[in-house]
Amino acid sequence: MVTMLKTVLGLMSSVFGIYYLRDAFRKRRQFSDTAWPKLWATGFITNFFDTLGIGSFAQQTAAFKLLHMVDDRIIPGTMNVGNTLATVTQAFLFMSAVKVEPLTLISMSIAAPAGAVLGAGVVCRMPRRKIQLGMGIGLLAVALTILAGLLNWLPLGGVAIGLTGWKLAVVVVMSFVFGALQTIGVGFYAPCMAMVYAMGMHPLTAFPIMMTATAMLMAAGSARFVKENAYDPKAAVSLTVFGILGVFLAAFVVKSLPLTVMKWVVLGVVLYTSIWMFISSRQKDAPPACP
Repeated sequence: MVTMLKTVLGLMSSVFGIYYLRDAFRKRRQFSDTAWPKLWATGFITNFFDTLGIGSFAQQTAAFKLLHMVDDRIIPGTMNVGNTLATVTQAFLFMSAVKVEPLTLISMSIAAPAGAVLGAGVVCRMPRRKIQLGMGIGLLAVALTILAGLLNWLPLGGVAIGLTGWKLAVVVVMSFVFGALQTIGVGFYAPCMAMVYAMGMHPLTAFPIMMTATAMLMAAGSARFVKENAYDPKAAVSLTVFGILGVFLAAFVVKSLPLTVMKWVVLGVVLYTSIWMFISSRQKDAPPACP
């Protein structure tokens, strides 16, 4: 089953990659005067941290805005197009290096993209600020619970590599929900980490799950940005090439971490995302993503 999942993801990413890179090559004479080194550094650093579980989109948005590298209008398309192949690389690396029960991996990896497609129409009409505030509170509660486990105040955490029964049903449903929330900018990584930890699985198992789910979603959806010319090809290529390099370095770091250190990494990611949600919830609501 995992081989089939890899095959599907490989075909999806290959078709997208050929389409995107051919388009970028045709537009090479239109590349802006933005300095290459800033784009290279952004791609490498943000995808390094993305592989650790700290989503790259918030980091890249800040860098693009502060350094005036990409027009605000095409930042979302540039990030989706440029990070797709780096995210696919993450998925393949962790699917091969981290053992997860096939049923758990496949069901969660399919549920998240399904949520993004089927749940987008509902979620994009919901008040973004309330969702962000609710996610911030929920992630903060999980972070405190993880901290309690690390300090031996509560017997939490585990080393399971798969789930069955009601636990599997819960994580599949929640993966669907988190996938839908991703369409309005609520990242999948930290909620997935928190959920996997709460269900008693090994923290490392969150990586192949969250990265495979996100890679499938991005490989399926990023082509529309290329088709509509809603991305910066120079910035996207920089994110792709140097992002993949950052992924390989970070994957080596993650795979070599002992369990206790891995738990502290999960705590840091969840706490960081919780704080970011609180900050984002204080900003003025953006208009609905769909009519």
